[in-house]
Amino acid sequence: MYIVFEGIDGAGKSTQIQMLKDWLEANGFRVETVVEPTESEVGDLIHKILQRPDAQTDNVQNLLALLFAADRMMIMDKLEDESKIIISDRSFISSLAYQDNAEWVGVLNKYAKRPDLLILLDLDVKTSVARTSGEDTFENEAFLTKVRENYLNFSKDYTCEIIDATNGVNKVSSDIKKAVAPYLGICPDCIP
Repeated sequence: MYIVFEGIDGAGKSTQIQMLKDWLEANGFRVETVVEPTESEVGDLIHKILQRPDAQTDNVQNLLALLFAADRMMIMDKLEDESKIIISDRSFISSLAYQDNAEWVGVLNKYAKRPDLLILLDLDVKTSVARTSGEDTFENEAFLTKVRENYLNFSKDYTCEIIDATNGVNKVSSDIKKAVAPYLGICPDCIP
């Protein structure tokens, strides 16, 4: 199974992915996590470009779309491993949400693996900005409002569970487990 976590910055993806991984492993599943951008050379370049003051210009956005698609291809072998549950911190859906040209991004990511389950951690923008460091050019209310709307629109195209990320960490974790459980033959009503 391929589970993708998406959401605007500060939604708690990393924390919830680790909690889900621990729970799945405790229930006997083999789990591997991946994160986008990766720690590859391409991923390192993406991180550097995201810090630039011109990161939101059209030319740099086009460059980032290309780099994200290339970086995504670096982990495709991992995503095809059917002996494990793969949990990803972001996917091509992030590119769709964060970039302006969804049609072009779709073409670039034609071969990207589609999630079996998309977990969208939904968070209001003011909370997002309060939770983030502000070091990233993209961590501002106007931009994140657009990204959140994009996520909510694009989520309709996938098997998706939208989880309210404003609840406490344990409540969010429980909601995620209940969403994932039926796909794995686990009774969701047995989860506290």
